[in-house]
Amino acid sequence: MEPLLKVTDLRVSFPGPSGPVHAVNGVGLELAAGRTLALLGESGSGKSVTAQAVMGILDVPPARVAGSVTLRGRELLTLSPRDRDRVSGEEIGMVFQDAMAALNPVFSVGDQITELLRVRRGMSRADARRRAVELLDRVRIPAPANRVKDYPHQFSGGMRQRVMIALAIALEPAVLIADEPTTALDVTVQAQVMELIAEIQRDSGMGLLLITHDLGVVAEVADDVAVMYAGRIVERGTVEQIFDGPAHPYTEGLLASMPRVDRTDEELYAIPGAPPNPARLPTGCPFHLRCHRVTPECRSDLPALEPLPAHRASACHHRTEVLHATQR
Repeated sequence: MEPLLKVTDLRVSFPGPSGPVHAVNGVGLELAAGRTLALLGESGSGKSVTAQAVMGILDVPPARVAGSVTLRGRELLTLSPRDRDRVSGEEIGMVFQDAMAALNPVFSVGDQITELLRVRRGMSRADARRRAVELLDRVRIPAPANRVKDYPHQFSGGMRQRVMIALAIALEPAVLIADEPTTALDVTVQAQVMELIAEIQRDSGMGLLLITHDLGVVAEVADDVAVMYAGRIVERGTVEQIFDGPAHPYTEGLLASMPRVDRTDEELYAIPGAPPNPARLPTGCPFHLRCHRVTPECRSDLPALEPLPAHRASACHHRTEVLHATQR
């Protein structure tokens, strides 16, 4: 069956002082209706740029975007700017990382939702206002008929994120992209926001692309996981496969660095080093400078994302050995 959203060989680069900066290098993703795909990786791995390229909100130029992004089989990258804007606004919604920066501070939240509905759906002012109150109620804003008149600064961080979700689902999109939706929120509010997104997804059947570096959130809500490093997908599988036995040393390191109540280690594990500069990627596997399983082949040859049993994949020369070792 054709996936709802399909990304093939997506490449994004930006001009730099010493040449192009390759932020995304051949990413491939598939998202089915009603499922949650988590795009996981450290800061700087290319997750947000991938999401912005899919959403169609990168400035081109200076960005250069190549590859394929299809929604229900329709190619998006070749659409005119006007048609792409229509698709991005109506069929793909996005919850941004920083709600305070994404919301307009000089308009009430009700005015912002109302304007969206009037422009995109042609609603009257009264009908759009009623719908805005319904949406705020849907995302559990207390006293929505009163809060619809308030401005973003009058809401707490968690409530602002709920307003962002209301804006993102106002046009009933087929795909929702959530880019680090729980950043800077406390643990209790994080759980509430993710529970709300999951509930809306169950009710609507939309596909959810979740951008995150939080392994706890991934374990709780994701169906499928794609692990990203240096602009590439290095491992792909179901959430159970990834957590039960990673097939890439980077994923192995991420899982080892996650705090666990059943561990008595005095120090929390950390992957040594830092992600490479996207303007000066090393030869061979981009992870080899930090990898404890490195061999000469890793330093010279770039591994492709190759299939493994049970419909998973890994971009590691030693993927089979890593998988066997982590499943013991």
